[in-house]
Amino acid sequence: MCGISGFYSKDGKFSRQDLEDMAGLMKHRGPDNTAYFFEKKVGFGHNRLSIIDLSEDANQPMHSHDNRFCIVFNGEIYNYKEIANELNLNWKTHSDTEVILDAFAKWGIDFLEKLNGMFAMAIYDKKTENLYLFRDRVGIKPLFYYYDGKNLAFSSELKSVVKLVKRKANLTLSKIAINQFLHLGYIPEPESIYSEIRKFPAGRYAVLENGLFNINRYWRIKEKISNEVITDEVEAKSKFNELLFRSVEQRLISDVPYGTFLSGGIDSSLVTAVAQEITPQPVKTFSIGFKESKFNEANYAKKVADYLKTDHHEFILSFQDAMELIDTLDESYDEPFADSSAIPTMLVSKMAGKYVTMTLSGDGGDELFHGYGAYVWANRLSNPFLKFIRKPVSSFFSVMPSRYERVSYLLNYESRRQLPSHIFSQEQYFFTRHELKENLSSFIYEDYKLKEKHHDIRHSLTPAETQALFDFNYYLKDDLLVKVDRATMKYSLETRVPLLDHKIAEFAVNISPDLKIKNGIQKYLLKQVLYELIPEKYFNRPKWGFAIPMNQWLLNELSYLIDKYLSKNVIEKHGIIAWEFVAKLIHGYRKKNKNYLYNRLWALIVLHKWLEKQSPNLDTSLRTQ
Repeated sequence: MCGISGFYSKDGKFSRQDLEDMAGLMKHRGPDNTAYFFEKKVGFGHNRLSIIDLSEDANQPMHSHDNRFCIVFNGEIYNYKEIANELNLNWKTHSDTEVILDAFAKWGIDFLEKLNGMFAMAIYDKKTENLYLFRDRVGIKPLFYYYDGKNLAFSSELKSVVKLVKRKANLTLSKIAINQFLHLGYIPEPESIYSEIRKFPAGRYAVLENGLFNINRYWRIKEKISNEVITDEVEAKSKFNELLFRSVEQRLISDVPYGTFLSGGIDSSLVTAVAQEITPQPVKTFSIGFKESKFNEANYAKKVADYLKTDHHEFILSFQDAMELIDTLDESYDEPFADSSAIPTMLVSKMAGKYVTMTLSGDGGDELFHGYGAYVWANRLSNPFLKFIRKPVSSFFSVMPSRYERVSYLLNYESRRQLPSHIFSQEQYFFTRHELKENLSSFIYEDYKLKEKHHDIRHSLTPAETQALFDFNYYLKDDLLVKVDRATMKYSLETRVPLLDHKIAEFAVNISPDLKIKNGIQKYLLKQVLYELIPEKYFNRPKWGFAIPMNQWLLNELSYLIDKYLSKNVIEKHGIIAWEFVAKLIHGYRKKNKNYLYNRLWALIVLHKWLEKQSPNLDTSLRTQ
């Protein structure tokens, strides 16, 4: 796990100092070693966090045996030993990086089909002067890039590319990104908050050749959906069990101490249970809880840990512990990011980093096996009768107490084409597209499109499956995985996600939806595997998620953030959204107990806090476009 950075400039626009400055901003991603490769046109930088083969021989940038290719690589390839055997590799190191280089030298782009892992990487061919970029299938590892037609720059984190680009060109706010952020709480690929910098898409590779930069797809989840679905529960359970144990076993390959994040929920408990089955010694497990009892799941995690006999570490935190991170969130995420669970994720990462260098997490279970309430709503809103009465029903609920107003928003969507993002947005309490259309400034509002419907799939999807596919392609990749990557790497901690092995993902989209939600039980198949490892009684409670009491805090300890960043002066200074609308939101939240508004206000706080810090570096021409 590392940080990579680099560039290619046909006219020598970038310097070695630029390269060192880019890498210098990512020491947290790789504190063990920093090194460079630089020629007149191309430069690579690498910050290394040593996980496999701790020797200096495995440092990067690494050159191929014949010195033709140079690579910088962030991630882990879990089947690298099998690939090395297939190549009959004459090892110089014991690292997966060496295997990747040899595989690319032999198979070219087709080497991607061999890789099982998480990765973002760049390879330079010194002979042809071609540069290649690659990102893993699911998008676990991040990659940002800038390309102006002549010059290319890339990095693991946005701040690193910004550092380089703002010396050479103006940076402007992306209107699409602002609209997406306020609707979803995050900015999905390929957008970033800056118009000039993009997120490299998952499941893609790019080639810079003869001045042309072309991005190509090599994997997409919907293309893995087959004509037939697995309906037999015994068959599905056996196959999933096999894939899961293999995935966890591969992800336990490490030359450093490791552990698991254990919240006491279904997914983290399953991953931990399998890891403990495989590992002869007690696995180190880490959980946190907040003193506000409603949000303290530490007791549940402790019971699971005791049952599994893990080496458990529990941290009970206070508001003050979280407060110390809130002011620095934007420094880690580099662009507006409204998922407040980033705070507890950072806190548990900080604690775990004192004991281990690698952890496993349970991300992906909800999206692949239908664990969210959004999937229930997707099925409800597909009811043909409801389609005809939803408008009057929405109006009726809008004048009811605040707990019902949220239902009125869910029913009041603009078009079925945009229904998946609408359901997600309202499940998360963010702004509807209609609210943005009515209240964003005219120079900011953008009627952007997301690929939410899928008409070219081999078999028809249920509404819940369509919603889950949306979450897999957007929420999981551009929110949850981003949250975990930045939070863990802030403390030089690698995190691996066994449930997101691409073979498990391909299996999950081809099992019957009746095995995902059965008799009202969500994540049914996944739970059947879990209950053979841990008794069901440990999980008989409502699903909370990994959250903090943000609603409670915004009304009390964090109320000052509303006054500071959502004042009339700040709102009108940046001109993003109508002050009258913001004032109405604040009044409804503080005076009328409309608690569902808290995430709308949090998103506006995050955006305007970011703008207050970054606006001096931005070109203000956006206002006149």
